[in-house]
Amino acid sequence: MRTRILSIIALLVTVTALTSCCPAAAYECTDEWGCAVFEPGQNVKVAYVGPMTGDYSAFGTDISRGAELAMKANPDVEGFKFELLTEDTQGSPEQGAAVANKLAADPQVVAVAGHTFSGSTIAAIPIYEEAHIIMMSPSTTLAKLPGLGPNVYNRVAFSDHVQADMAAKYLYNVVGVKKIVTMHDGGAYGQALAEDVAKNFEDLGGAVLGIEAITPGETDYSAPLAAVAALEPELIYFGGYDADAAVMVSQMAGAGLDGVKFFGCDGTYGVNYIDLAGDASEGTYSTYVPIPPSAAFDQFRADYEAAYGDPQGKLSPFSPHGYDSAAVLLDAIDRAAIKHGNQLVIPRKALADAVRSTKDFPGLTGTLTCTAGECASAEPIFMIVENGEWVEAPGQ
Repeated sequence: MRTRILSIIALLVTVTALTSCCPAAAYECTDEWGCAVFEPGQNVKVAYVGPMTGDYSAFGTDISRGAELAMKANPDVEGFKFELLTEDTQGSPEQGAAVANKLAADPQVVAVAGHTFSGSTIAAIPIYEEAHIIMMSPSTTLAKLPGLGPNVYNRVAFSDHVQADMAAKYLYNVVGVKKIVTMHDGGAYGQALAEDVAKNFEDLGGAVLGIEAITPGETDYSAPLAAVAALEPELIYFGGYDADAAVMVSQMAGAGLDGVKFFGCDGTYGVNYIDLAGDASEGTYSTYVPIPPSAAFDQFRADYEAAYGDPQGKLSPFSPHGYDSAAVLLDAIDRAAIKHGNQLVIPRKALADAVRSTKDFPGLTGTLTCTAGECASAEPIFMIVENGEWVEAPGQ
């Protein structure tokens, strides 16, 4: 018996020695974009990028919260923890490029849930293309973005070609106006959207009396509004964001635009706009993407308010999109990741392919399927402020 026990012990010692002295061979990465390799204790980094400070911080705060909740629901891959990096662009292209360069220099960053604004995204796309970092934007709707980032850019938001076409038809056929002025904030998103609406409105037979730009972030728009008033439009269509829109509608009557309708976009929709504009918001329009009712969305709203104290939807309508942009990325990482010994390997091109092959993903914003970077499942609708609240506008 003693001899047998000694033999077993000797065998165990031999196995242990062989295991410790002969570690698994290094992983040979054959992915054409290279591989991110993680050692035990290292986190797999996914970044959210958007305006966390400044005039548009409500958007960034809200969307980043959605991404945080997605990560809480999906905390790890193969035992390696996910880490959410939150990076601030203040909404500017310059900061967007600076953040992209910072993330590209970190080999543990594998994906970006962002950016939030189109101008920031345009500046960042070439950097992510070169670094082979996959993107999933929650909110950038500028139509040309997928073409600028053919390998890495994706979004769960709709394209502005859809918004502009639908808005022009709604203005002409339902609201019944035939003479409009378009205004915008000079940004990539706002200007392109306003120009697209103008073109579609003219194609329908309407008259676009002028296109007027404002300087975002100011507190007095009486001069550009007075210039618009001289054109005698029936309606102003604005491409931009809620803070500027609130200032504009508050000053329209004083600028000679009393009785002229105001029509915003998905950048102006939200409780924050009504809070800022007060009574002046009454009767104004915006674009909204409805979230389909579901038990998952009900749970998300409860989790959001429990975690942050604010009711979901107060800061912006995009927190579900923030959740979906992160959740799709985390799901793709899980499908692309390879466990090699005690290491985790994420081949970057395989990850990009996994994102682009997303099909029938059960998101909060709908069932998501990605085609050439377009992953949105829903079309926008139009809302109007009645008695201090957003309600669905008639005739849709």
